[in-house]
Amino acid sequence: MSVYPSRQVNLLIDGTYFKDGLCLILYRDNTIKYTQLYRLTDGEWFEELAEDLSNLLKLGVQVESITSDGHKALLKAIKLVCPKVPTQRCVVHIQRMCRIWLSNKPKSDAGKKLRLIVSKIHLITSSQERDYWLVELVQWYEVYKDFVNQKTINPDTGRYWFTHKMVRRSFMVIRNALPDMFHYLYNPRIPKSTNGLESFFGHLKGHLNVHRGLSYQHKRQFIQWYLYFKNQRSGFL
Repeated sequence: MSVYPSRQVNLLIDGTYFKDGLCLILYRDNTIKYTQLYRLTDGEWFEELAEDLSNLLKLGVQVESITSDGHKALLKAIKLVCPKVPTQRCVVHIQRMCRIWLSNKPKSDAGKKLRLIVSKIHLITSSQERDYWLVELVQWYEVYKDFVNQKTINPDTGRYWFTHKMVRRSFMVIRNALPDMFHYLYNPRIPKSTNGLESFFGHLKGHLNVHRGLSYQHKRQFIQWYLYFKNQRSGFL
């Protein structure tokens, strides 16, 4: 696959898995809809991700931003290879995971109110809206911090766990992602989600389903040709 060495590349990076354990990782230029690099592997591994990012830089791709779902191995690789590149966390992924953990009908008042706050994340389009949202989140935490930090202790072992782990998990994911949630507000070229890649993966898997029964090797070849022709259609080959 040919790399297209362009400036101000806003990368979408994500991986998808197939039933036989095959993992496809794409490095896609969001502006020109061009796959700069891909890797067929068996997982999202730090060493491979770091190698891929290094190769992209060596080949002349000038990365302006990276949008991802926040996979720990990828964040570690970005920090090592291109630490000055803004890393936008996919706000839709954060929102989706929090909704799963909180469920459609949270039992606690804390869960119900946090779910309402979470539902607004993808609607934020300005610094003012972000600030109002942050105030709402901080106020929520001030009211429910004892609930969030409540622990249950095993009297026999002395070990403890957080009592309301799903509410706490949702809040902690948001809190940890906050520094990288709103880069898109300062640069309209930065995509705020990886939805474009998820749609791409969906179309690829739909085509693969038409050819059920392909061997592992033939499936790899199918994916490689699919990516090649998609890039060719973009007009940059």
